[in-house]
Amino acid sequence: MKTTNPQLLETIRMLKKASRTHDAEVWRTLSNELLRSKHRRASVNLSHISRSLREGETAAVPGKVLGAGNPRKISVAAFDFSEMARRKIGEKGGECLSLGELIERNPKGSGVRIIG
Repeated sequence: MKTTNPQLLETIRMLKKASRTHDAEVWRTLSNELLRSKHRRASVNLSHISRSLREGETAAVPGKVLGAGNPRKISVAAFDFSEMARRKIGEKGGECLSLGELIERNPKGSGVRIIG
């Protein structure tokens, strides 16, 4: 079944374009992950993201970030966030970014870790 979500389609197009323009494999990998069916896309808890990131890295989640766990100060870019996840990240002084905002800030994709 083909996806019909216009926001998702635009995000995938943007990731593919950034991959070609900046020769960054990370954006191509994220776009391929987002092409999966909704049920096979990643749903990642904050506790998993906090454990997986090193200092100075930004997490990129090709799916939804959920609010389970107690995060440290982290920067996370994802297709979607639960309200609890946004609140907890904000309380710790972290950042919630869209994938498009992450591409604008870091076109080459250095220091980005895909989690999910």
